[in-house]
Amino acid sequence: MAYRVPFVNAPLHYQRIKPEIDAAVLECFTKGDLIQRSQLASFEKNLAEFVGVKYAVGLNSGYHALALSLLAAGVGPGHEVITVAHTFVATVSAIVHAGATPVLVDVGMDRNMDMNLVEKAITARTKCILPVHLDGRLCDMERLASIASKHNILIIEDAAQSLGAKFNGRVAGSFGSAGCFSFYPFKMLGCAGDGGAVTTDDPCIARAVRLLRWNGEDRETGEYHYHGYTALLDNIQAAILDVKLKHLPKWIEHRRHIAALYHKALAGIPGVELPDWEKDDKRYYDGFQNYVIRVPKRDTLRASLKENSVETLVSWPKPMWQHLALRLGEHNLPVTEALCREVISLPMSAETTEEHVQITADLIRRFYSAR
Repeated sequence: MAYRVPFVNAPLHYQRIKPEIDAAVLECFTKGDLIQRSQLASFEKNLAEFVGVKYAVGLNSGYHALALSLLAAGVGPGHEVITVAHTFVATVSAIVHAGATPVLVDVGMDRNMDMNLVEKAITARTKCILPVHLDGRLCDMERLASIASKHNILIIEDAAQSLGAKFNGRVAGSFGSAGCFSFYPFKMLGCAGDGGAVTTDDPCIARAVRLLRWNGEDRETGEYHYHGYTALLDNIQAAILDVKLKHLPKWIEHRRHIAALYHKALAGIPGVELPDWEKDDKRYYDGFQNYVIRVPKRDTLRASLKENSVETLVSWPKPMWQHLALRLGEHNLPVTEALCREVISLPMSAETTEEHVQITADLIRRFYSAR
């Protein structure tokens, strides 16, 4: 189905920077630079500078960024990791695959980890807190860092949706022992398939992740240090990402502009909750990976928008622990459960236009005025 307001527009996104992308890919093929060449090293250097850390390690997915960060930080059997359930399953799967136990806490008004619940969840087995910076907004890292320091607990950030977002002037991925990113095609910085990265100031974590991503082998000496993984970021994807990284600041500013238009166009609709928290707390600089609203009659609204050719997204319509095959047990997380019923992501990308916003907002306003 061709939407008059698409959620994202991948073909147009490519066309806008086609000469740069084509040149970067052609260079890789022409030189035979396919695996772990200069393009990957360049992207890692530039990403580290962008985030404000010493090291970045390119990986083949956001999941592997999470999983290898946990392993590199020494998280394993017998440990507990505090995180949220209102996230993509990879966040929790990485903890499970490390052999640790995920401890799920609820989220707050901004759909990020509720800091009032974190300290209550800490036990003698807590090794790490894994906050998820959702939809381009950071958690309250000032408060979380204080809690973690008090209890001598690691922080590893799931920043998959928040590259370029800031808290107190610092970029997501620069607060914890490691920051974990995804470059899935429809992220703010997306490649042409899948990809990820770990950012860190810790040379030991950087080295461990570099070794783990390539079967545990030190490529310079040939010595194996781990039973590792095949999780290297493809060189061609790195070349594409390096091109796009130069454009990311202006794309984030565009998203913030589109978000401001949504704020204005949707203000005052009874029952519709907007992600306009930034006006109340200037510590935050939100990147708006997604523009997510909380609404009554969510599924009916989504069907109405689809009928009018507006594409939307509902990420997690079912609480994670209710997928019984995951064996996460029973949980009482009322905010998470409510969000699964009530949130919807509106069109938001570097290609979303003011007209797209107006069409979408008018349809939403009309939907609720009719009820």
